[in-house]
Amino acid sequence: MKIGMITDSLGNLSFDEMLRASAELGLETLEFACGNWSSAPHIDLTAMLDSAATRAEFVAKVRDHGLTIAALNCSGNPLHPGPQGKKHRQVTEDTIRLASLMGIDRVVMMSGLPGGPGDANPNWIITDWPPECADIQRYQWDDCIIPYWRDLVKFSNNLGIGKLCLELHGHQAVYNVQTLFRLRDAVGETVGANYDPSHPMWMGADPLAAVRKLGSAIYYVHAKDTRVEPVPAGIDGVLDARPPNHYAERAWNYITLGYGHGETWWRQFCTALKQAGYDDVLSIEHEDMMLSPMEGMRKSVALLRNVAINLA
Repeated sequence: MKIGMITDSLGNLSFDEMLRASAELGLETLEFACGNWSSAPHIDLTAMLDSAATRAEFVAKVRDHGLTIAALNCSGNPLHPGPQGKKHRQVTEDTIRLASLMGIDRVVMMSGLPGGPGDANPNWIITDWPPECADIQRYQWDDCIIPYWRDLVKFSNNLGIGKLCLELHGHQAVYNVQTLFRLRDAVGETVGANYDPSHPMWMGADPLAAVRKLGSAIYYVHAKDTRVEPVPAGIDGVLDARPPNHYAERAWNYITLGYGHGETWWRQFCTALKQAGYDDVLSIEHEDMMLSPMEGMRKSVALLRNVAINLA
């Protein structure tokens, strides 16, 4: 497996500084976020679309540091019922266009989440009661989610992009294995998973079991860890809307690899991926509020390197 990184993990660095740091870390490949929820710290989407010379210079700099480009990322909410949705749909389409121009076969994103009829904001329904929940979900899937994704799959395929890698994330229509397959069954196998184990960890699922169920539907992997904090979670459960900088109070936190689940667990995870047929990029996503980005990246790379050695 190749050890990579979504470059937002070192978003405090300039493009050139990030490339030097990536080479120093011994990374092999990089994932670049192009906008929406990312500030796109290392790529100018408009400039890259407008100029072949700009694209060539960008790729050359990446290659000069011994690196490749694993994927582009446009995670956002293209199904938002308000003006934000229109903006995110445009960035999504532009990112797919850029991937096509650059010969990159994967785009990482999220499914998006609509509201209910007449809503101004998204509405994440995760229970079957009260009774209107079922009606809202029928509207979301039949009138919003499936029609949008059918069109986006066609748009992507026409540009030669065959893998849209959806991160199974909270407050998204696709947030677990069942909802991924629901969408995939409706729109086809262009849709697959960007499997990030940190999200099912806090939702109470078992990533090892999920990987086996997903099998060939895994198109990409984010390497990120979660630690469930026993005392706050014991008091309130794991549904927690407190901001991430309140990590001492939260029921769970994103954490540097190995600090939520040890090396043995990550070896089991990578073994499960290989058994499922995935032997590709592990893209580290550093979102640990308690460690600096570079320190967190060093520790995460060291853990994955040890895992890779022991799997060889």
